[in-house]
Order: sequence, then C-alpha cells, then structure tokens
Amino acid sequence: MAQVKMQTARTTLKEPVAAAEDLFKQLGGVVPKLVMMYASRERDQVALNRAVRERLPKGCRLVGSTTGGELDNTGIYYGSVVLGALWGDFDVGIGLGTGLTNDAVSSGGAAIKRACEELGVRQSDLDPRKYVGLVIDDGFRYKKEELLLGILEKNQTLVLVGGGASDDNRDPAKQSALLHVDGEVATDSVLVALFRTNAPWGALRSHWYIPTNERMTITKVDETHTRALEIDNKPAVLRYAEMLGVEPTDLEFGTPKGFAVRPTALKVGREYFIRTPWKPILEDNSILFANLLEEGSELELMKLGDMAGMTKQFFAEELPRRVQNPQAALLFHCGGRMWYAHATGKVPELAETLRSAPTAAGMNVHFEIYSGFHINTTLTVLAFGSN
Repeated sequence: MAQVKMQTARTTLKEPVAAAEDLFKQLGGVVPKLVMMYASRERDQVALNRAVRERLPKGCRLVGSTTGGELDNTGIYYGSVVLGALWGDFDVGIGLGTGLTNDAVSSGGAAIKRACEELGVRQSDLDPRKYVGLVIDDGFRYKKEELLLGILEKNQTLVLVGGGASDDNRDPAKQSALLHVDGEVATDSVLVALFRTNAPWGALRSHWYIPTNERMTITKVDETHTRALEIDNKPAVLRYAEMLGVEPTDLEFGTPKGFAVRPTALKVGREYFIRTPWKPILEDNSILFANLLEEGSELELMKLGDMAGMTKQFFAEELPRRVQNPQAALLFHCGGRMWYAHATGKVPELAETLRSAPTAAGMNVHFEIYSGFHINTTLTVLAFGSN
C-alpha cells in the first residue's frame, strides 16, 4: 500500500521561538519528510524559518511562503502560521529560481532543473503518472506565464499546481512576498517542489461559476498583452458592459454587478479555466487582465453560482472521486475569491466548507497555477491519498 498523510498545526503566537514551540507541540510525534509553512507577512520570516528548522527531524525539507490569509480545516485566518507536516510514500526534490523580474523563463527553468537533480531524474523523463509539481511564486511580480514556460520547456506533460506568495496588506504600495526553501528566505523568486509517489494524487481546481455559452473574442490588445483594447471589434469596456447589461462603472471586480459576478473563462476541452478581468480603464475603455492576452482568442462568459455550496460539493464529492482515500490536501485559495466573499458576507459559509476537506493546510494566494495555466478566482489543490 502507498500513501501520503499530513498533520497540521496553527499558531497565533508572534515571537518566532514561541510560535515554533507551539506548532511542534501540536504536531506531536509526527516525523515528516516535508513541512509546508504558510505564514502571515508581518512576521520576522528569517527568525521564524530558523526556529522552525531547528525543530525539524534530520533530512526533513521546509517549503512555504507568506500569505494573504492562512487555511486549515477549522477555517480561514489572518495573522497566524499554519504548518502541514507530510510523511509517507513519496520523495521530493526542491528547486528555487531567483530573478523573476529580469528573466522569469530562466527562473522557472532553474527551479525545475534543481528539483529534478535532487531526485536524480531528467526533466524529459518525468512520468506524469508518478510526478507532480507544486509551484509557489512571488505573486507580486506578475510573471506566472513566463515562469511556467521555463518549468515546462523540456516536458509539457508535467502536471503543476500552486499559487502566488502573498500579503494580507491591501495597500499595493506596501505589498510584498517571501518564499521559504529550507534555510533560505527569498523574494522575486519561484520554487518548485517536485513529488514522486506511487500513492494516489490529484491536481484539482474548484470555482463557483457556471458556463453560459456566451462568447467574446479579444480583437485588439495593447503592447503589454495585458489590456484588452477591443472585444468583438468594439471598445472593450463598452462591449463587456453591453453583454452584462450594466454601466461601465459597474464592472470593477468585487462590485455587485461586475467582473466577479460575470467573469470570463478559457475553455480547454471540458475544463473552464477562469481568467477574470481585473480592472476597467475608463479613460480609454480598455480592460486590464491579470493574465496575458492574445488577439483572436475566444473567452466564454460565466455566471456566479452557489459560492459555498459548490465549494463544499468539491471537497465532499469531487475530490474523493478523483483521489482514492484522500488523506492530505494542500490548498491555494484565490485572494480574489476572499475579496468577493468579504464583500458579500459569505466568508463564514466559505470557511465552514473546509471542514468537508481531508486534512488540509493552505493559504490565500495572489493568483493561481493549474495544469500549466495562470488562472484566477479559483481554488487549486494538490491532494494525496492511499491505495
């Protein structure tokens, strides 16, 4: 029998040594191979890293990041540290790629190269049935699509899941993110944790939207490929507002009639990858997206479903159907989902759904990674089970 299991712990203590002591007391006698650490940004990350590593068993690896909020089975929190201690039938190789801002493709390539070297496998030989990559990047560098090109350059079949390290500070001028890779605390970077296992696993995603069969075509973009200038050959803001039957000023993400209620999605096979527009630019009627845009690409308009109900159904029904005897779930929950849940008063209901998940640890992220795509307004999950 092959299995991967996880024990979690959470603390609100601020002093690094006291926090580490509290966390490891909760873990009890568990001897993990890998510890995932999700820590609120305002903490002294270097001191916390040191305190946690001093208490790890010999050979145990440490990976994690700062967050926009921390998750476990009891809820969604701010200002805490959550640990997920994993053990069982798996090996893990870890790589860190630095310099995202200057060359994200090379950063992604360096991270996966190092992870493969630690496992003694060539990138081109990664069997997608036995290997899966967990990716955490500095979300505020906005380089997911480029770094994914680097990670997948030598093997496009590798399954990836993860999200952007974040910060619960809402002021864009003050936001920053840090990654933890063993004893290193880094910014402007991306990490890859490459798992090799014969245990059941699944890279999954959940969103709370329903397709409408209404489509739009991005007909003109700006030079950065992040702003739609025209949709269906009309000014982007005016066309999107026309399709929703609202005023252009109603489109802002988080408003009752805007992008969060009626986002766009890229359809790939039977999957809908949510790529919600971010901001309407009313000065020139363009729309800023978080992901890169290509002229001529077709997107489907979605509509909001039952936020808490669809998330609970994912944990209670879809995840066990996809992963045999699920034992552990690493969660990468979109900060935009949290923003909208706060705006609509749905946070308690959303937090309650985590009780339906297998043993879980995770964070609110700054945009998500799933199957090689940069997506948003989604919960992405790496789950392990037993056979």
